[in-house]
Amino acid sequence: MTYALLLERQAEKDFRDLPLPVLRRVDARLLALSEEPQPRGALKLKGKEGEGWRVRVGDYRVLYTIDTRQKIIKVYRIGHRRDVYR
Repeated sequence: MTYALLLERQAEKDFRDLPLPVLRRVDARLLALSEEPQPRGALKLKGKEGEGWRVRVGDYRVLYTIDTRQKIIKVYRIGHRRDVYR
C-alpha cells in the first residue's frame, strides 16, 4: 500500500532549513512513511493537533496527517522537538 506524500508549504520550508545530515535522515524517514504511514514508534497527537501523527528522527519530529481513503500523507511540520509543537 503506497501512499502519496504531500508536504505543505511550512513543511517544505522546514525541510529546506534542516542541517544536511538531519535532512538526509528526515528524507529517508519520509520515503519510509509512504510505505508504512504508522510505523513502529509513531504516536497519535493529542490536543489541538488531535488528528495528526508524529514520528521521531533523532531530536527532530515529523508531524503529519493520514487520509486512508485517498491514500495521502500530508506533512505539515518538520522541526526540532523543542520548537515543532508551538
